[in-house]
Amino acid sequence: MIQRIQSVYLLLTTLFSGLFLSGSLLKFRNNTGDIISICFRGIYRTAGESGNNLTEKLIPLSVILIMIPAVSFAAIFLYRNRKLQLKITLAFIILVIVLILLTAYYGVSVVNQYSCEIIPGIKMLQPVVTLVLAVLAYRGIKKDEERVRSYDRLR
Repeated sequence: MIQRIQSVYLLLTTLFSGLFLSGSLLKFRNNTGDIISICFRGIYRTAGESGNNLTEKLIPLSVILIMIPAVSFAAIFLYRNRKLQLKITLAFIILVIVLILLTAYYGVSVVNQYSCEIIPGIKMLQPVVTLVLAVLAYRGIKKDEERVRSYDRLR
């Protein structure tokens, strides 16, 4: 239901998490000028004019990147069952935390493997913004549930 602010938060998390599927999550540059990027499908290395070469597939990261928008989108339509919506949103928060940890792990492994440095970008902040919006949605759903319980006590 769109009248509730947590539904707007969940819609924004769906949009932000949908952006994970396009472009690269992290980009790196090594001493020779090669650009290494962690994308949805894996780790790509762009070496001069040879184009993008897939160097490693990242199946766990790909699975989580698909699950995050799906779980967030499903949580929007569970407004009639707030307890289930709370559980789904909590699962969504856990998935985003796992995404942040996996991205950090793969980032550190790329830095060690290719001896490169990270190129700062706006995509680095998307998982954190998604996590903040998911926590705000969880708090809003929890407040609604507490409000309904207090009204039931008054009856």
